[in-house]
Amino acid sequence: MKTPILQIVTALGLTVASFSAAAEKVTLMLDWFVNPNHGPIIIAQEKGLFADQGLEVEIQEPADPSVPDKLVAAGKIDMAVSYQSTLISSTAAKLPLVRSATLIAGPLNALTVLNKSGIKSLKDLEGKNIGVAIGGNEDATVGTMLRSEGVSMDSVKIINVGWALSSSLASGKVDAIWGGLRNFELNQLEIEGYEATAFFPEEHGVPPYDELIFVANKNSHDIDMINKFNTAIEKATVYMINHPEKAWKEFVAYAPDTLNNELNRKAWEDTLTRFALRPAAVDLKRYDEYAVFMKEHGIINSLPSAKDYVLTF
Repeated sequence: MKTPILQIVTALGLTVASFSAAAEKVTLMLDWFVNPNHGPIIIAQEKGLFADQGLEVEIQEPADPSVPDKLVAAGKIDMAVSYQSTLISSTAAKLPLVRSATLIAGPLNALTVLNKSGIKSLKDLEGKNIGVAIGGNEDATVGTMLRSEGVSMDSVKIINVGWALSSSLASGKVDAIWGGLRNFELNQLEIEGYEATAFFPEEHGVPPYDELIFVANKNSHDIDMINKFNTAIEKATVYMINHPEKAWKEFVAYAPDTLNNELNRKAWEDTLTRFALRPAAVDLKRYDEYAVFMKEHGIINSLPSAKDYVLTF
């Protein structure tokens, strides 16, 4: 027998479920097309972990990878995947952004050479050609790495090869490449039959940094939503670490035609240990030290303080 309240609900053509709170809609723009670097985001979506937190997350891929931060700053989207260096530059330029969590808690960039080149150390790069994807800041990164072994930046030639990093190295157009990711370019070269070695910036004078982070609008962010989002990302990361094979299958199910391939499989395995196990946790000193590094090399003109653009929980 229906209780009076249920009789009223039925009479109105409603269901009890309709009284539950509607999911909060969140727009999230990635830094690039979906790839293993975004594993926790996709797993949180596929396993309903966002939904469990009362969130309906719309994952967007940018037509132009330079715009996600700007769209967040303009209030056009809620959150974006970005880079620590980009956030610091944006903050120095007075864009209203804050870091809300970390996705990948360490550098992925590497200076890569082919083993057959005979280049065994950074010292051997003197007089060589180095290909970069985006020119402009290589004196800070590549220059610091070279100087750590006594090589002047003036002794190498920087060549902008666009996104043809691996092919430029494989073809001999350049002797080394900077801007490729250690979890992708090394695997791409291996698949194509080339053995390569990577030199890591954090081992050669460049301060360690977070490769991928989440950013939100400084003036209009919803701290409750961000906490829920971070909880879902943390649960997804833990699941991936504990169940890498099952998680891989769930990841590629998101877009099998583009994700289920050998390169992504290898990148998936190499990226698992790099995800932040505590996405909300942050080291303000680490952010300040990298900002000082950027200021010293003229990448930014003013020095922002991490406490002003990094959310702490």
